Amino acid sequence: EVEVEVRRRTEKVTHPLARTRSLHASVSQASMLAMHTRKMTYGAMILALVSSAAATPPVLLGTAGNFAILTKTGISTVPSSSIHGNIGVSPIAATAMTGFSLIKDTATGQFSMSTQVTGQAFGPTYAQPTPMKLTTAVGDLMLAYTDAAGRNVSSSANLNVKGGSITGETFTTGVYEWGSSVVFNTGISIKGNSTDIFLFKMSGSLTVAENTMVTLVAADGSDAPPLAKNIVWQVGGSVSVGASAHLEGVLLVAKEAAFGTASSLNGRILSQTAATLDQAIIVAPQLSP
Repeated sequence: EVEVEVRRRTEKVTHPLARTRSLHASVSQASMLAMHTRKMTYGAMILALVSSAAATPPVLLGTAGNFAILTKTGISTVPSSSIHGNIGVSPIAATAMTGFSLIKDTATGQFSMSTQVTGQAFGPTYAQPTPMKLTTAVGDLMLAYTDAAGRNVSSSANLNVKGGSITGETFTTGVYEWGSSVVFNTGISIKGNSTDIFLFKMSGSLTVAENTMVTLVAADGSDAPPLAKNIVWQVGGSVSVGASAHLEGVLLVAKEAAFGTASSLNGRILSQTAATLDQAIIVAPQLSP
């Protein structure tokens, strides 16, 4: 009877301790699970940040993006060219837009119109707020040029591709740079999707030969090809597009941009000097919403 009583008392003492240990084990397991979950979440966040950082950010055009052609020293055309979007010059006077047979809006005096322009023509000698808006737009042009020129290449493979002679090449999303001029004598392809960003930087000039085309190609598994608004050419020299050639993208040009007879651009000409057109077609891409 004494042994039975002792055993009963021992059981009464040890049972709470066992329950405590069990509780501690449960808490420990829960803590480890929570810690593991936090690590997984943190890892996912880091992966997302790295992926985001790896993507090429767009070059922001600011109010310069309101123009199909914007230059500092003039725009000339050999009729008839066809420009879909606004054109503007500043700080040079509006008279530096030649060959367009401009008709000034008499109601406001803020812009002119032309049968060659589906949009409006703006000059700093027009009524306010046009001069102020042009000053801002040209400033935004310069900021965009500086931004693009300062970007680093996405990888070493994107540096000086084919020594600048890029005939027949296919380019995927990223930043490319040449310490020289760039030329292509037959077509090139730009391959990706509608959100991919492409930046082509060069210290020299860009020459597109006659009857040469830039073709936009949808990447495997993509529903849509790259968009012209997401393709930027930062050119330290001049741009020359030959007769009947076609180019895609926004041109940020330090010097003149010249488009030969029946050539075309799906993009914008943003030049720090002038733009010359010979019966060319310029179509400004739709602005992002």
